[in-house]
Amino acid sequence: MEANTRWVALTAVAPVAWGANYFVTHEFLPADRPLYGAALRALPAGLVLLALCRRRPHGVWWGRSAVLGLLNVSVFFVLVFAASQLLPTSVAATVMAVSPLVMMVAAWLLTAERPRPAHLAGAVVGLAGVCLMLLGGADGISLPGVLASAAAVLVSSFGHVLAKRWNTGTATATGATGAGVLASTAWQLTAGGLLLLPVAVAVEGAPPPVSPSALLAFGYVALVATALAFSVWFAGLRRLPAGTVGLIGLLNPVTGVLLGTVVAGEVLTGRQLGGLALVLASVALGRPAAGARTGRRHPAGAPDRPAPRRGLRTGPGPGRPT
Repeated sequence: MEANTRWVALTAVAPVAWGANYFVTHEFLPADRPLYGAALRALPAGLVLLALCRRRPHGVWWGRSAVLGLLNVSVFFVLVFAASQLLPTSVAATVMAVSPLVMMVAAWLLTAERPRPAHLAGAVVGLAGVCLMLLGGADGISLPGVLASAAAVLVSSFGHVLAKRWNTGTATATGATGAGVLASTAWQLTAGGLLLLPVAVAVEGAPPPVSPSALLAFGYVALVATALAFSVWFAGLRRLPAGTVGLIGLLNPVTGVLLGTVVAGEVLTGRQLGGLALVLASVALGRPAAGARTGRRHPAGAPDRPAPRRGLRTGPGPGRPT
């Protein structure tokens, strides 16, 4: 249980960093260059992690890195950048809080990981908290911004669960196993950034001028909200149930709302306070039960061992993540 608590605390770094990222993007980055904004967030982060892990993709991981880079980086970052510019900080963060339900469904479909009743209850409580925060209301809610946030939820939930499935280390017919958290994160960030860069040049022209404050903002976005946050997030996905990780993600809107209130001067109403309390309660409901399995225990970044030969039963049978 103590190990579970440590992984929950480490994974929580990611949504807190992402919640702050909405404010940084909204306040300091050029609003009319979403493609460059996404590319300059992904590519430096991917290259830094690539230098740390010193590993290149191998075998099927070339294709997997491209797919994960497209979903989790290229499309997702552009949608988040657009939502951050079109919506107030608090609203942009809270719309993303429907992701636990979407992630649980995706995990059920892709990895046969059935959500626990506590996870489902936490998702419903968290969604109620989100509704309260939205109804509590910031002005200037943009329909395109809300749609961009909703699309980001769908894309990222599918992409994150797909990364969990591909990185669990179960051998496939081609002998492919998990690549390790640091390596697979580096590969998909680099692939996503490389996919974005030529599109940004073709659509948005020359790179935007970068002021000193924007340069510092890009540093935070790339190193903290991307390189660090994605590494701990995927590490948590590897070791904790998808339902638990999805509910931890609700700290994203909590951070966004609090930053929007304290720093950006947005008004925090009584309804929003009630919504925040429900969101925190939902995160508590999602904590792994004592003695629950949290995945393979090995150092982060190390590839998994191949699965035993077909015919030998080593797990609980049907329903075990693949």
